[in-house]
Amino acid sequence: MVDMPIPDRQESDSDYAPHRIVEILSEALPYIQRFSGKTVVIKYGGNAMTEDNLIHSFARDVVLLKEVGLNPVVVHGGGPQIGQLLKRLNIESRFVDGMRVTDAETMDVVEMVLGGLVNKSIVNLINGVGGKAIGLTGKDNAQIRARQLTVQRHTAEMTAPEIIDIGHVGEVESISTDLIEMLSEADYIPVIAPIGVDAEGHSYNINADLVAGRIAEALNAEKLMLLTNVAGLMNSEGDVMTGLSTAEVDRLIEEGVIYGGMLPKIRCALEAARNGVNSAVIVDGRVEHAVLLEIFTRSGVGTLITDRGRDAS
Repeated sequence: MVDMPIPDRQESDSDYAPHRIVEILSEALPYIQRFSGKTVVIKYGGNAMTEDNLIHSFARDVVLLKEVGLNPVVVHGGGPQIGQLLKRLNIESRFVDGMRVTDAETMDVVEMVLGGLVNKSIVNLINGVGGKAIGLTGKDNAQIRARQLTVQRHTAEMTAPEIIDIGHVGEVESISTDLIEMLSEADYIPVIAPIGVDAEGHSYNINADLVAGRIAEALNAEKLMLLTNVAGLMNSEGDVMTGLSTAEVDRLIEEGVIYGGMLPKIRCALEAARNGVNSAVIVDGRVEHAVLLEIFTRSGVGTLITDRGRDAS
């Protein structure tokens, strides 16, 4: 790791008196011991990726995880950044069911932004606070094998579903973990852009939540963290549900409590929790140091999904 300067000793702020700092460290100890050597896959996006204070707290959190013995793997999005560059290039953005229609020209921009600008920016941030990060896309070592995503629409007037071509938008076919594991074992922090490749070498833009979930499954990760712009799953009274079993989540979906834009993220978390990942958590990425708060405190900061609820965290 890069040697970072230690701040000079200063008079203690009353809110951060030495005894309080010791209490916080003491609370974190059992979690540090429990998670040492384990893999945590973090999907990074939303406010945490665009607000300066959150950007820097995220980078420090990831480096601290590595320093105390965890193996963080970062998968990032970049939809707003893609949209901004497309606008500057006068390329129209079109969406079908929330997915960006991605022709060959748009795919070039996606690769430029996700695999270049955004990916290298995150790598630089992590390295800048003493980490050892390496940026990748799913095309490196063909670690994310993809196929084109098929979108269907069906109405009562149709005799058969309409197949909509949204171009280079993909879904994960398989994950190869060799490169990720090699980097983690060498004390690097992999930072992965969600671009996949098929057997013919065609590139595909894939939803970052889905990529993070499938990578977590392939690595048998201890925890999948999906950073988002909400406090977590809310009940009908508007309170955050901090810990849920997979069976409880199924019931909430059936009852319509979970719906709309949160459904794909929740289904991603459910799939991970049912396929070898010990826990999946919807994390409030608007909270500074959300990653550390979720892993190293009892209460966490979001909604954790396991077969047993929050007690399994």
